[in-house]
Amino acid sequence: MKKRCDWVNLKNDLYVKYHDEEWGVPLHDENKLFEALILDGAQAGLSWEMILNKRENYRKAYDNFDPKKVAKYSEEKILDLLEDAGIVRNRLKVRSSVKNAKVFLEIQKEFGSFDKYLWNFVDGKPVKNKLEKLEDFPAKTDLSDKISKDLKKRGMSFVGSTIIYAMMQAIGMVNDHQVGCFRYDQV
Repeated sequence: MKKRCDWVNLKNDLYVKYHDEEWGVPLHDENKLFEALILDGAQAGLSWEMILNKRENYRKAYDNFDPKKVAKYSEEKILDLLEDAGIVRNRLKVRSSVKNAKVFLEIQKEFGSFDKYLWNFVDGKPVKNKLEKLEDFPAKTDLSDKISKDLKKRGMSFVGSTIIYAMMQAIGMVNDHQVGCFRYDQV
């Protein structure tokens, strides 16, 4: 049996697949980066496993995370989202996703892409950590503090340092697979 990071719920096939195929892999697709931003914000105070289990519902509800479409959501669409049992129906998180889409588009315009903006913080190369135990995982870092602060200054919300660090792990800006995990050297 493959050795995986200790946080993986081996009883949830979707979670195992996410760990094995996505988590920590450098991501540069604009819509997927927007998805990561919104889903990690939705996770605040909740478990990632719960959000992952709702991800397909989110994709449907949020027009496959097209930031141009989300930025134009009307009050009626926002109210529809707040009635959608397939996503987290938190008023602040849903409204934040629309506001964040608008800022996301502004960042794309300024930097050419959100990808360039974000990956510039690590000079385009993932930070490779050497974590052995779950206790070694940081909740946030100086770098996630810096990115969070900049995104907030630009007008985003639900982008606190802990949320941003979780996103950095997910999109491969940092390799936080445990050193004993079979994915550590692969990503």
